[in-house]
Amino acid sequence: MKSWLLTGVQVLFFVLIAKIADAIVQWSGFPVPGSIVGIVLLFALLKSRVIRLEWIELGSRWLLAEMLLFFIPAFVGIINYKSLLADHGIAIVGIIILSVLAVMFCSALVGQRLSARKERQVQ
Repeated sequence: MKSWLLTGVQVLFFVLIAKIADAIVQWSGFPVPGSIVGIVLLFALLKSRVIRLEWIELGSRWLLAEMLLFFIPAFVGIINYKSLLADHGIAIVGIIILSVLAVMFCSALVGQRLSARKERQVQ
């Protein structure tokens, strides 16, 4: 019971960060989504050790484990755009496949370079 309560509080912290980031974007007029500002804000708080990873670990693990659930409403919303899918469906699928491959390639490249750097530091 205690871990569920702690997880809930940590998830509420993430919601608070998201709301603060949205308010910053709205106030400043940045042409950047609030979610990106929220990620940068959370990263800055973690790097400056204002908050510690242990303080948000349970909530972040739960959110990552349930991530697929958060995509269902967006996927169901696509049904409202049947004509768009009928006209440009193949192009959209192609772009999705290319972007997934690009993300996989870039992630692999960054991972490889970080791994090589870590190996050089150990030796």
